[in-house]
Amino acid sequence: MAEKLFLGAKLRKLREARGWTLEACAERLGLSPSYLSQIETNQRPATARVLIALTRAFHVDASLFDLEGDARLIADLREATTDIAGQAEPPTAAELKQAVANTPRLARQFLALHQTFRRLDERVKALDDTLGRDEHGASVALLPYEEVRDFFHYRDNYIDALDTAAEGLSASVARDGQIERALETVLADLHGVRVVDVAGQAALRRYDPASRVLTLDAWQPGATRSFQLAHQLALLSFRDLIETELDQAAFRTQAARDVARVGLANYAAGALLLPYRAFLEAAREEKHDIDRLRTRFQVSFEQVCHRLSTLQKPGWRGVPFYFARVDMAGNITKRHSATRFQFARFGGACPLWNVHEAFAAPDRIGVQLAEMPDGSRYISIARSVSKPSGSYLANDRRYALSLGCEVEHASALVYASGLDLNGPATRIGVSCRICERTDCTQRAFPPIDRALHVPENERGVVPYVLDGPRPDRY
Repeated sequence: MAEKLFLGAKLRKLREARGWTLEACAERLGLSPSYLSQIETNQRPATARVLIALTRAFHVDASLFDLEGDARLIADLREATTDIAGQAEPPTAAELKQAVANTPRLARQFLALHQTFRRLDERVKALDDTLGRDEHGASVALLPYEEVRDFFHYRDNYIDALDTAAEGLSASVARDGQIERALETVLADLHGVRVVDVAGQAALRRYDPASRVLTLDAWQPGATRSFQLAHQLALLSFRDLIETELDQAAFRTQAARDVARVGLANYAAGALLLPYRAFLEAAREEKHDIDRLRTRFQVSFEQVCHRLSTLQKPGWRGVPFYFARVDMAGNITKRHSATRFQFARFGGACPLWNVHEAFAAPDRIGVQLAEMPDGSRYISIARSVSKPSGSYLANDRRYALSLGCEVEHASALVYASGLDLNGPATRIGVSCRICERTDCTQRAFPPIDRALHVPENERGVVPYVLDGPRPDRY
């Protein structure tokens, strides 16, 4: 059964922004004022006919009323409310949905307060270690990255202005030869920038605005060098667009703004190397075969995965993917999701997720049929990658990459070949701290919203027993 579409807060915001009274708006929509009032107060869902009338009356795209953003907000609220509930019963799924539908700004403010609470809590817990090592506290440096992470998260990891501009500029980049040389030519022609190779320099990229000289580490792979060239080209070509996005985001600190500037330039660089429509058409043609796509566009495996997770242009959407990059300690260093798949905002990821197995089989793509606690199933591929340091004396950087989508898109993926989509799936969760599975043999610690006791004369796979059924919140 399709999920009912409650648009109260969004509709009221649109109407009030235009200064329309309830009666005037109802007349434009061909509805009675009482019916419109019930929709605005979420007493009645919007029908398909009403949705069409709304897009025409307000001159907006139907994607504005998409519930995917609400689903992400609900998932984040679920984790946050579970985190602070302790032994009390957390809000039900219906209550969370109602909160997001009726008071989305209040819900976001609650999440902001929860993030502040978590940061303070982690700093207190780490106080002993902090006093022994760093008087300023290691956790402070992570705060800007958290803010920027949420900025991209709630934009569906898609920035239309930059994507469109990058697609236009990519037409001037010759694709009939080596992409690296073509980017150097465009940098010279448009901005008078000269590129110099330096073997083993500490920075992957270093630009001197005064001399307009860009130096690259000659020991890095071609895909890395091309991306750094595209990054510099994006910074110079789209400076005003990037600053406009930063102004609208209104980051709380200059550090967060600086981090976001790099993130937006990286986004534009990916869009330059993999222009939207050409890449989307190629992805469909190749059934999202990442190795074929990276060869076709002269980019890296990671760059293809990252770009696939951004193809959410209204009216021209690709398969909704999630993408994550995990280091050898299990830290998620990149994460984007255009799906219902949720990453843990705090704590580690599920140990049964196949991304952790990738390090044991370098350069091999592993495929997993996974099932989340809500019953949604995903095709998840994982592969380890290594970024060379260029020296025996320096450690290479190693990561595992994960890309996945819901099984309903299996026909579009080469990786679904041979999978029994209706067969047994690996039962994974978001993280142990909020996972309700009581029979998991890989559980690291009990869920934070369940009481437990430790039997003295009995030992199972884990040394505790969870008390009582978990409240039904799904």
